[in-house]
Amino acid sequence: MPMTNLVEPAPAKLNLALHVTGRRADGYHLLDSLVCFASIGDEVHLSPGPLSLSIDGPFSEGLASDDDNLCLRAAGLAGAEVAIRLTKNLPVASGIGGGSADAAAVLRGLLRMGHELPADLQRLGADVPVCLASTPARMQGIGEQVTPLPTLPPLYLVLVNPTVALSTPQVFAAMEQHENPALPKIPDFATAKALIQWLRGTRNDLEAPARRLAPVIGEVLAALNATGAGFARMSGSGATCFGIFDTARQAAEAAGILGRHGWWVVATELAQPPAPG
Repeated sequence: MPMTNLVEPAPAKLNLALHVTGRRADGYHLLDSLVCFASIGDEVHLSPGPLSLSIDGPFSEGLASDDDNLCLRAAGLAGAEVAIRLTKNLPVASGIGGGSADAAAVLRGLLRMGHELPADLQRLGADVPVCLASTPARMQGIGEQVTPLPTLPPLYLVLVNPTVALSTPQVFAAMEQHENPALPKIPDFATAKALIQWLRGTRNDLEAPARRLAPVIGEVLAALNATGAGFARMSGSGATCFGIFDTARQAAEAAGILGRHGWWVVATELAQPPAPG
């Protein structure tokens, strides 16, 4: 029997590394990214239709619930008559999945309710295909090439957004170099230390243009390093940055210190893989 009245998490997406390797003739950029997901995120509630969207949560203000919203567009592409309630826990336009993760959560919920996935998910956004599985992956092309990766080692994270919204197209437009080397070979990481060592040989090619548009990103990264992060980087097109810490306690202590800046700060960890069956 199809399921009804269900809840689907929309975990925050983190680009641990993000290389921009080219730009197509149609203007779309080619990406090569190591993507993982945090245990914090938005939440999507689905119930029988008609098709509608309501939004609550700490970052609901200013979000449109019209046809432009990716949740409604996802349900429309799936041909589903469903009532959607989105609890928005993550900052908007912040480089950690946001609307793409929410749209992917709608699609996962619709699958559980008996609907089929629409074709060409990247029409909804480059991050939607990788967010659909919400497990570690290498994302390439314009987002349509998703290669699942083995489970990453536990990571204790602090996410920081300086309450600055950045437009992804604006950040891409500010890039000076659009053709860059791809990611190096991605090994199996036995420890967080091994992952950090590998990350030091990678980049986020959007970080430099984002910092020119929002210099406070540099302050955030410096603050993460000053509170003991073993590695810090901006995610996606920003302005959210992440720091990797040795223990959950160290991450929580750092989050307490960083919260004094008036930024959005949360201590979290990698999302656990779903239980078999």
